[in-house]
Amino acid sequence: MSSLSLRLLLPAGLVWLAACTGGPGTEKTTAVAAPPPVPTSANAKQLVSVATSDTIWNGVAVSDDDRIFVLFPHNEGHPGTRIGELKNGAVTPYPNRAWNSWKKEGDPAKTAFVRTNSLRFGPDGLLWVVDTGTPKSEAPPITDGPKLLAIDITKNQVVKTIDLGKLVKRKSFVDDLRFHGDMIYVTDAGAPGLILLSQKTGQGRRVLDGDSTTTARRPMVGEGKRMTKPDGSDVKLHADQMEVSPDGRYYYFQTAAGPMYRVETKYLDNPNTSSANIAKQVKYFFNSPTCGGTTIDADGNLYIADANEKRVLKVTPTGQSSTLVQSPDLIWVDAMWIDHAGNLWMPVPQMNRTAGFQKGVETVKFPVQLYKLAIGAKPFRD
Repeated sequence: MSSLSLRLLLPAGLVWLAACTGGPGTEKTTAVAAPPPVPTSANAKQLVSVATSDTIWNGVAVSDDDRIFVLFPHNEGHPGTRIGELKNGAVTPYPNRAWNSWKKEGDPAKTAFVRTNSLRFGPDGLLWVVDTGTPKSEAPPITDGPKLLAIDITKNQVVKTIDLGKLVKRKSFVDDLRFHGDMIYVTDAGAPGLILLSQKTGQGRRVLDGDSTTTARRPMVGEGKRMTKPDGSDVKLHADQMEVSPDGRYYYFQTAAGPMYRVETKYLDNPNTSSANIAKQVKYFFNSPTCGGTTIDADGNLYIADANEKRVLKVTPTGQSSTLVQSPDLIWVDAMWIDHAGNLWMPVPQMNRTAGFQKGVETVKFPVQLYKLAIGAKPFRD
């Protein structure tokens, strides 16, 4: 079992958030001004704290038989569980301890998680994991590091691996994935661009490299503060969040600071459509704020986590937005998930408070949260 501290199924208002003077990945901690207040929506009282953790998590996926899987990014490369199953108040390394045993450069990476950043169930029912293959923040991918992995949760075994080594660059940070038929779409938040993969042929290519739509062009802001790296430069996460519309027509994508664009999938899926011609088909969709994560429901509504205003926006297929939920507790909601019962799951890693995002000073208040909220939406599994 993991040594993570976990607290289960408490109403959000009853969870004690302990202020800490340090935590995993901490460089230094100091007193800072309190963030500006935000409104609290009436339905924030319905937030349920499913669990808490003394290690930052930024992803969750829930199976249709209610198994809960969580992801720990370990931004600074510390050893520990990367993917875990949350059960009976504890996290167990998943699919086993061996896959979660990578510690440092030089360790074999082909059959281990180096630095995971995304997990989700695909239309095939497998649990897919994105491994950036980067030992820590801003480090280049290592040999056999960047890959996509598919886990059969009925067997608790990795059953498929897609090596991304030939499709990444020195500054690559493969970020997330989505599916459309035979195709897998992957965002690269380090070397701006998209990676398109055909499962049938095994072939892949990069498109929109360095394009204005995949390249971060405005600052990231969280809790009223501009996010900066330890050297004082702006944090930039290039092509990051994405979704596929339930009818399969549109692919939505954005940098972490927005805005959101969309393009018809037929242009991405045709290997004869050049990157330049794809760029001509991309259309502006929504002026999204600095965002930790997104998801989409079966009706095509997008859910966008606003890291600055501590809220989740609901955006219709026509681009009309409203606040779904807002609370001071929603400190950087990350990769969300809608389960079969219509609950929206929200990991809250407080990423904007980590040292890498605020000039080397960490102010994360542990434990971090995993919330869920009943929204009555039907899930869409691309």
